[in-house]
Amino acid sequence: MEDKYLPQIGAIADEMGLRAYAIGGFVRDTFLQRSITDVDIMVVGSGIALAERFSQEVKRPVMVFKNFGTAMVRVGEREYEFVGARKESYNRDSRKPIVEQGTLEDDQRRRDFTINAMAFGLNADNYGFLLDPFGGVCDMREGIIRTPLDPDVTFSDDPLRMLRAIRFATQLDYTIFTETFEAIKRNALRIEIISQERITTELEKIIRCPKPSIGFKLLEECGLLKLVFAELSALKGVDRVGNRAHKDNFYHTLQVLDNVCERSDNLWLRWAALLHDIAKPQTKHWEENIGWTFHQHEVLGSKMAGRIFRKLRLPLGDELRYVQKLIFLHLRPIVLSEDEVTDSAVRRLLFEAGNDAEDLMLLCQADITSKNDEKVRRYLRNFEIVRSKMVEIEEKDRIRNFQPPITGDMIMQFYGIEPCRMVGLIKEQIKDAILEGAIPNEYQAAYDMMIEIARRDFNLEITLPQ
Repeated sequence: MEDKYLPQIGAIADEMGLRAYAIGGFVRDTFLQRSITDVDIMVVGSGIALAERFSQEVKRPVMVFKNFGTAMVRVGEREYEFVGARKESYNRDSRKPIVEQGTLEDDQRRRDFTINAMAFGLNADNYGFLLDPFGGVCDMREGIIRTPLDPDVTFSDDPLRMLRAIRFATQLDYTIFTETFEAIKRNALRIEIISQERITTELEKIIRCPKPSIGFKLLEECGLLKLVFAELSALKGVDRVGNRAHKDNFYHTLQVLDNVCERSDNLWLRWAALLHDIAKPQTKHWEENIGWTFHQHEVLGSKMAGRIFRKLRLPLGDELRYVQKLIFLHLRPIVLSEDEVTDSAVRRLLFEAGNDAEDLMLLCQADITSKNDEKVRRYLRNFEIVRSKMVEIEEKDRIRNFQPPITGDMIMQFYGIEPCRMVGLIKEQIKDAILEGAIPNEYQAAYDMMIEIARRDFNLEITLPQ
């Protein structure tokens, strides 16, 4: 039990005639040797009073939350949260408990899982003594997530605990105890009383895990996924015509997500992996002599991402635009890897992907889940060709995030015209010529081309000298 301030907290508790315990995640993570930033202190009596005394001794401010009966003191990298022991009861329409003062035993019984119900004594007469009434240490040893009491009561009282069970199983690579998992299935519909923000927080914690597929498979198996993320659940299943079937896009998506997680901890890249094929159910079509197709699923998928972000209360700014861009472009490098890798195609990819080109390539590499080893080797070999051409063209042509040397405002000034369609057409032809390599990405070449296009296509003569 390594924490320099816990003996001090115990000594203060003795002086005040209080019983104090470190409880919950601190105890669990001490056994699991995980990094610890939060220390929960449970006090039989007033947690706020103990927090205030502790803050005076360490000369750090105390934040008091009287409505919740808690207080927090931050010292260094750790936050010490103090709360009085309590017992809880619930009414069916809310996960907010009716709280009463309680004993140590009451407080441990109200905890969600056995691994979170353990406590270390902090007073002089029991300092460091483990109180583990529900076998949390044994469950950690066996890798089990289990509720201390009747799981139906636990999950009905606070349905968020169902998502937490799956999240802990994913984070720790544990198994959910059979009786506990069956109770999640029985109580899945209770999730409707939980706010979207709380649900999304748990989904993101699953996505941040080293292998998120564990959690999403459990969510699907217990029936929660269709309730909290119906679009992802809709990917599951395989259709057949004769002997020809498409792959199960749910399991493919989870493999892509796991592949991305092996290479990057970028949360929004992980979201892009989760959503990259989200529109396949809507675009699925059988074509004779071709088979199953999903035409334009990248276009529809980028639009669906906006609706999903709004529904899940995710950010609607740069994060959404980044995810939409990767979904929209995720087929482009694969097409390049199948065909001859031309300079103009790579220029367009660099232009459209901008600073996210490397992330796009990572997503596309993760998207290769074929069981055909030769096909995988061919894709990976060609991806390296694409990457090397990207570097070469970027160094030579400075295409990434480029703005055409001739702007719309400049065209209007040169020709003394108002905003109109022809300004956009001239500008677009200059941009395309640069991307195709017909002219260099330089002002003079772009200016000369503007003169040519304006005279040839629109019978315009320049009115303002260069």
